[in-house]
Amino acid sequence: MPPPSDIVKVAIEWPGANAQLIEIDQKKPLSSIVREVCGHCPGAEQFALRYADGPQLYITEQSRCDIKNGTILRLAISPARAARQLLERIQSHGIDARLEALKELAKLSADPTFAAEFINMEGIGTLARLVESGTHFGEMLAFTLTAFLELMDHGIVSWDLLSLSFIKQIAGYVNQPMVDVSILQRSLAILESMVLNSHSLYHRVAQEITVGQLIGHLQVSNQEIQTYAIALINALFLKAPEDRRQEMASTLAQKHLRSIILNHIIRGNRPIKAEMAHQLYVLQVLTFNLLEERMMTKMDPNDQAQRDIIFELRRIAFDGDDTAGTEKRKAMYTKDYKMLGFTNHVNPAMDFTQTPPGMLALDNMLYLAKLHQDTYIRIVLENSSREDKHECPFGRCAIELTRMLCEILQVGELPNEGCNDYHPMFFTHERAWEEFFCVCIQLLNKTWKEMRATAEDFNKVMQVVREQITRALAMKPASLDQLKSKLRGLSYSEILRLRQTERMSQDDFQSPPIIELRERIQPEILELIKQQRLNRLCEGSCFRKLGNRRRQEKFWFCRLSLNHKVLHYGDLDESPQGEVPFELLSDKIPVSDIKSVVTGRDCPHMKEKSALKQNKEVLELAFSVFYDPDETLNFVAPNKYEYCIWTDGLCALLGREMGSDLTRSDLDTLINMEMKLRLLDLENITIPEAPPPVPKEPSSYNFTYNYS
Repeated sequence: MPPPSDIVKVAIEWPGANAQLIEIDQKKPLSSIVREVCGHCPGAEQFALRYADGPQLYITEQSRCDIKNGTILRLAISPARAARQLLERIQSHGIDARLEALKELAKLSADPTFAAEFINMEGIGTLARLVESGTHFGEMLAFTLTAFLELMDHGIVSWDLLSLSFIKQIAGYVNQPMVDVSILQRSLAILESMVLNSHSLYHRVAQEITVGQLIGHLQVSNQEIQTYAIALINALFLKAPEDRRQEMASTLAQKHLRSIILNHIIRGNRPIKAEMAHQLYVLQVLTFNLLEERMMTKMDPNDQAQRDIIFELRRIAFDGDDTAGTEKRKAMYTKDYKMLGFTNHVNPAMDFTQTPPGMLALDNMLYLAKLHQDTYIRIVLENSSREDKHECPFGRCAIELTRMLCEILQVGELPNEGCNDYHPMFFTHERAWEEFFCVCIQLLNKTWKEMRATAEDFNKVMQVVREQITRALAMKPASLDQLKSKLRGLSYSEILRLRQTERMSQDDFQSPPIIELRERIQPEILELIKQQRLNRLCEGSCFRKLGNRRRQEKFWFCRLSLNHKVLHYGDLDESPQGEVPFELLSDKIPVSDIKSVVTGRDCPHMKEKSALKQNKEVLELAFSVFYDPDETLNFVAPNKYEYCIWTDGLCALLGREMGSDLTRSDLDTLINMEMKLRLLDLENITIPEAPPPVPKEPSSYNFTYNYS
């Protein structure tokens, strides 16, 4: 008979005693359960339950429903008591006591229950005063800033309460030439939060920090610092008033800053991480958003200055004679505007009254005509010499293309949270938007010719051009020249071929028989991947020990026994060149004793590092094995591949799902290969959606052969 749904079986541990298995009745108040665990001793209200693994959050009446069977809990002092003790300790006179208290506070501040108690005791004010005093340095200051930021991120206290003295102190750490990395990271993050969360604080921060002062932080080798610096630039950009934003955009467009972003970040030695990619994407979107005003500005047909721009377009294209009489000149203008491809031949200003793209389209056309005059004249004259039905209307195309580019590059939209779709080529040119338009208008003209399009095909051509541009951008060209090269390879015939290939592939692999075959193959492929992972564990791997900044590196080796029952490991003097025999590995762990495998921040050897949010590369490669009684074996993989191999292999040993990126990639590759091999005989044969119908019985069976 299954246990009642309200009963949860857990293990509860506390200092000085072995963990006990108990049953929690979810119908009882949490305070009653704590009293039972404490043995009904006086002062039970001073204690609470926390998770023993992971972030070790406090359990509340609201979160208790998340407790699962087999969870390990820990009896700890209550959030209020912990907050009171830590508040007293961080104000003590002993430096060591204060440092330990701040370390613990940095860890606990992520817990919303603890944070609420600490904030209620005026804890944030205490931390702010410690920062303002300027007496904290090094590790002590880093943990203070970490705790402060974690507490503020809960949104319980308004950022507007911060004093000018506090802002100046934090800005001072950013402007200091040789400040500690962890302090600089926290200071940049705090300033970014101030700017994003308070309009009044934006003005105070903007007085203390300029884009020019942040440029130096983009030239360091630490990508974390670069990411925080760009995030702060983006925040200042986003909250700046319109006139100030234009000034910032001019600073960001300068060749010096663009070359720093290109050479020190985009083209640096390290791959771009997701956080940095997102901040570059945000910077790209915010820069293009400066075009929004022109995009949403309608042309005034009566504004002579604006009409003069259209006259200039006509003059550059045809270099016409403006000395003729009024009637003759009007007829000549109408003919020229028709050749320029405007919809309204008499008054082309009317073509720019729709928003978007508004005046932005006219700006783009004028840039092309002045900066790329030969290209502009060639496009206009080439089309004016064609048959009327095959003319590519330059004016109409430029207006529609501008609208399309605004949609593709999200002009006027706020950045999407979590999107990393930035394009390096937009950081290579001061007028990247206009140059991008010039490349795309030439592509449109070329595609029009390839399609032998007429006026009725206008929308079809624009759809093909949109696909060409989006496919080229997806290849992440590093420069505008590379973009041109990618677009040359995406001719109209190539787009048709790609469409047909994708359509056939999609149709085939979505049919019910193919889906059923894929489901049958998947368990076989997963078993193959599992065996490969276990074989690699049997070969073993060398791991680097996390030392105390010593120059000489220490290594240790771990491998799985051939019968998959024991993990053997031991220290080595140097990195091995080949296989390490079991005899040299003095320590071992029976696989049957392994309780769980944790990764990243949940690892015991990563707890202190994660409190300061640094060493993220190490954090992504860390994993730990928990085994009896309460011991752990801690790993830091040499690279992402080894991390995936070992975490997958250990999960396979424990009978759990292998969930790494490498497994997903291998599974997809191997299944696709196996599917193609099995379907070789079906090439060019349409796979039916349903089985063929059973034919009717024949009217007679006289066709059978009589052997007698």
